[in-house]
Amino acid sequence: MEQPAASPRLTALLGFNAGYVDTAGFLALHGLFTAHVTGNFVTLAASLVHGTNGALAKLSALPVFCVLVVLSRLTRSVNVLMASKIVLLSAAAVLMIAYGPFPDSDAGPAYAAGMLMVAAMAVQNAVQRMHLTSAPPSTLMTGTTTQIMLDLADLLRGTDSCARAAARTRLRKMVPALLVFAAGCAAAALAYAGTGMWCFVLPPAVAAMAASAMAATIKP
Repeated sequence: MEQPAASPRLTALLGFNAGYVDTAGFLALHGLFTAHVTGNFVTLAASLVHGTNGALAKLSALPVFCVLVVLSRLTRSVNVLMASKIVLLSAAAVLMIAYGPFPDSDAGPAYAAGMLMVAAMAVQNAVQRMHLTSAPPSTLMTGTTTQIMLDLADLLRGTDSCARAAARTRLRKMVPALLVFAAGCAAAALAYAGTGMWCFVLPPAVAAMAASAMAATIKP
């Protein structure tokens, strides 16, 4: 069955939250990527070479992400998945505010908060791949940026009218996705600099707005 198109509001909320959570988690947990989990291989290697902390969290991020994607696939209700993301981000915020800042991101509360955020982003990734396949990715911008540049190059060199129309259609979807992700990153950096651990209050609220937009998009 054909899936409904994701609203611009929904895709913007998902992209903003992904950029925000990834950046805030990276700053507060000494280089832990919570949305772009494969980047933790690089920061893990750096931690081992430089003797810095956080190796356990970085090593755990990918398996935790994978387990949550599998569990998301086994969950039939998209509303349950969106609600679970709110709960995960809320629990992470409580830990970050109650126990942070953390000199060691492998310490118990820091590690737990990091894995909760990884789990939340895994659910978001799974929801998008299962229920919003027409929307551009909200968490990984490398492929999106590559496609934007390819489409711009095709428009510059001149192609047939069908190819140009397809390129413009993709650009209309992907450029806003890239911009809202970047806005989330910038907002997280400013919020972390200004409020410290209290910056983690925002992601559950944005997730709740996304859940509302999702409910309006996909009827049970």
